[in-house]
Amino acid sequence: MWGLGWRLSSGPPKGKQVAAVWGYLARALLLQRGHLFGWAPVCLGTGIGIYFLLKIELPLLAYGGLALLILACLGLARLLGQAAAPLAIGAALILSGVILAGARAHSVGGPVLTWRYYGPIEGRVVGIDRSASDAVRVTLDQVRLRDVSPQRTPDRVRLSLHSKLAGAEPLPGLTLGATGHLSPPSGPVEPGGFDFQRHAWFQRLGAVGYTRVPLVALAPADGAQPMFAIRMALSAHVQAKLPGETGAFAAAIMTGDRSGMGQETLQALRVSNLAHLLAISGLHMGLLTAFVFATLRYAIALVPWLALRAPAKPLAAALALAVAVFYLGLSGGSIATERAFIMVAVMLVAVMLGRRALSLRAVALAALIVLCLRPEALLGPGFQMSFSATTALIAVFGWIQKVDLPKAPRWLRPAAAVFISSLVAGLATAPFAAAHFNQIAHYGLIANLASVPLMGALVMPAAVLSVCLLPFGLEGIGLWVMGLGLDWILGVARWISALDGARGMVVSPDAWTLPLLSLGTLTLILWQGRARIVGVVPMLIAALLWSQARRPDVLISDTGGLVGVMTPAGRALSTPRGDGFIAQNWLENDGDVAAQEIAAERWTIGGTGPGDTIITAARGKRGAAAITGCGAMEWLVLNIDPPDSLSIDPGCVVLDPERLRHTGAIAVYAQGPDAAPRIVTTRQSRGARLWTAR
Repeated sequence: MWGLGWRLSSGPPKGKQVAAVWGYLARALLLQRGHLFGWAPVCLGTGIGIYFLLKIELPLLAYGGLALLILACLGLARLLGQAAAPLAIGAALILSGVILAGARAHSVGGPVLTWRYYGPIEGRVVGIDRSASDAVRVTLDQVRLRDVSPQRTPDRVRLSLHSKLAGAEPLPGLTLGATGHLSPPSGPVEPGGFDFQRHAWFQRLGAVGYTRVPLVALAPADGAQPMFAIRMALSAHVQAKLPGETGAFAAAIMTGDRSGMGQETLQALRVSNLAHLLAISGLHMGLLTAFVFATLRYAIALVPWLALRAPAKPLAAALALAVAVFYLGLSGGSIATERAFIMVAVMLVAVMLGRRALSLRAVALAALIVLCLRPEALLGPGFQMSFSATTALIAVFGWIQKVDLPKAPRWLRPAAAVFISSLVAGLATAPFAAAHFNQIAHYGLIANLASVPLMGALVMPAAVLSVCLLPFGLEGIGLWVMGLGLDWILGVARWISALDGARGMVVSPDAWTLPLLSLGTLTLILWQGRARIVGVVPMLIAALLWSQARRPDVLISDTGGLVGVMTPAGRALSTPRGDGFIAQNWLENDGDVAAQEIAAERWTIGGTGPGDTIITAARGKRGAAAITGCGAMEWLVLNIDPPDSLSIDPGCVVLDPERLRHTGAIAVYAQGPDAAPRIVTTRQSRGARLWTAR
């Protein structure tokens, strides 16, 4: 009896328990045969994410060890059975992601400016865009700086043009000169925030700055970037034919050049959730190639002799692929455009081979190629939003085809498809847009329903028509039709963005929210069988983490020029002007719609920090001179070196530029009335990486 009772209470021996669990997992993995390729980019992306989470840079010997582990995993996959082999291959992909990201980070490395520079700047134009302050920006390579050796000169610099006087127009390949200010790329505005230094490292930007004097042409364009020159020439031609924001919108769609668009228009498009129409992504690439494919196929069908002898679908697919290649080069090849091109190319090749054109395998293949080319894309909103939308759309429409739903009338099906597409894409991208941009477009579905059909039925066909008529000087016909559609879309954007409550602000989530949400969603989509419901668990955890996200009680900028203290009314800022970019980011991350001037009105003479600590902020020599001393329970934040006359009591904390250069931006979290506050610096949150070496 005692022995029987022991067996019933303790269950089988541990070895049998492990075998039973493994048997269940093996059966589950065997059921996934033929559906595991979708997990390949997930595993590769996991390894890339691990690389960027590291606090130290791996030595060369560590990469060699990882390569040996990959070989061991691949060898183990050959020895294991069909059930266990995918686990070994997945581990190999994760390790490959770490190596891939590390190799990319080392390959793009170059000199980074470590001091503030003022003087002559010379370089060749390789990029033209517009800054957040609505100024034209140029990216220069072949840079030359006065009294700076070539070994210390950045490979590329980016210069905002603030001159009010006419000068040389920046053109592709033109060598320009100006006198301006340059500084190193700045770090995150707060610990855990967007790391512009890392972004600039992968863009090969070694310095950013501005000039207030006219540009001077030093050498003519060298013709080394023909596609860039064609893109900017076509953009200028389109904007000359269609003046104003309509022409700038048309140029952005046709060439990827957004330098002509004003910030008010961009903001209206973002608030109305129509900004995706600007990016040359799946919508544009798909509409363009679909139009070319359908036009050629129907043209062949109209000629009976040719239709009986020529393979219409493969020929149409080949021409559409050639157009897609040209469009990719013309657009400048952003991450979203690369993803869209790869997806379209896979689909068109499948059509030429008589295979299924659109599937989750195609999405997975596109993700693998993008991650191999640019591993850093994983961290950007473009990659996350474009792939989340595409994956969700294919999964939902695939489910609709499998489920026996009532058939809608033929005339209603296009409208139903647009509605479902807009709804699914909006829901799929909303968490990523909210996490990266801290806003939700409440009326985005309405705006997309009123704009996306017009984009496909009128704007893109008119764009193709205008390009076809360009050699004959008749492009104005297509551009006029295109302008009608774009005027409507801009009108919708302005109307929607002006509605009360059009934009909702949300608090920034912590670092684990989006990975958990993505894992749960991918499990629901990719896993086969009832066990996919397990994906709901990480999604619920992510939602809980986001709802409980806590913002720092005190934020201090890395320059010492701005302090933000959380109050019941929102974050109080120490100054109404200056450090506007930092202030805007802090308030947006708080989910606060207030402007810097309003937030500064919340500030008292001394902000109250954790544990009744008084935080005093002083800007410039005049502000520092007004401070006579610093007490025991006081933090003094300065953007200049403290004056010699300053009286500092024991227990006072002085944060001056010298100290903040070592720590970066600082976040302080209150731990309770009797506990010391938790202090997090940017240096602690990032560690020692290639892009933080300075």
